[in-house]
Amino acid sequence: MNDCIFCKIIAGEIPSVKIYEDDDVYAFMDISQTTPGHTLLVPKQHVADILAYDTDLASKVFSKLPMIARAVKNSDPAIKGLNIVNNNGEVAYQSVFHSHIHIIPRYSSADTFAIRFSDNSADYSAEQLQALAAKIVAHLEK
Repeated sequence: MNDCIFCKIIAGEIPSVKIYEDDDVYAFMDISQTTPGHTLLVPKQHVADILAYDTDLASKVFSKLPMIARAVKNSDPAIKGLNIVNNNGEVAYQSVFHSHIHIIPRYSSADTFAIRFSDNSADYSAEQLQALAAKIVAHLEK
């Protein structure tokens, strides 16, 4: 895609700090560095988000994720954990519409990156959860 910043990075038209590359994926340092070591893993094939993956692309991308995540984690003994994040759609904070996975090192609970979940469990009965699950199950691709 001509105007995609990640496609331009993959093609070498825009400089990046490469971590890993093979025929299918490219991993590089995120320019924002939410925390030191923040890395992006992207498929070389341009797809907007994970909803556009087929089984083959998912296998190619996700088979590399543990290796790259381990490398990030092992790069600094101060890293205590990792957030692995994939945003899909603008409302989910996706800002570049070329699928990418963030590997964000966590040094302490005081890091500047946070994911906060609301506990809405009191708002849902077992029957409501079953109804939501049934809607999802009805759309599983087999």
